[in-house]
Amino acid sequence: MDINYIHEPTDLQCGQAVLAMVLGLPVEQVADELDNHRETDLKEMKSYLRAHGMWVSDERVAFIDKAELPALCMLSLETPRCWHWSLYCEGRFYDPEHGESDELTETARRYYWEIREK
Repeated sequence: MDINYIHEPTDLQCGQAVLAMVLGLPVEQVADELDNHRETDLKEMKSYLRAHGMWVSDERVAFIDKAELPALCMLSLETPRCWHWSLYCEGRFYDPEHGESDELTETARRYYWEIREK
């Protein structure tokens, strides 16, 4: 899958940016369709992806190393400031706040939900 990195428009729109990157949509469109320009929750994230033809796992899986991650997944990361949505695709991290990287920034706890095209 080819991901185009999107920086979050505001500090509160990491979820919208992740959804936009997965689906190849403008982040403003995602925020408008969600009718949410603030923090997103897991239910919103999964419902939006599913409504756009994606399969999303139901199970939250804790991980330590990127070798444990499936090819495409959304990440929930506990940072020093807050919980934060991020994206992993085929060996690369796409963090709406920090940019693209081969390595995940340090976090206290981290979870993933696998995403696939139906």
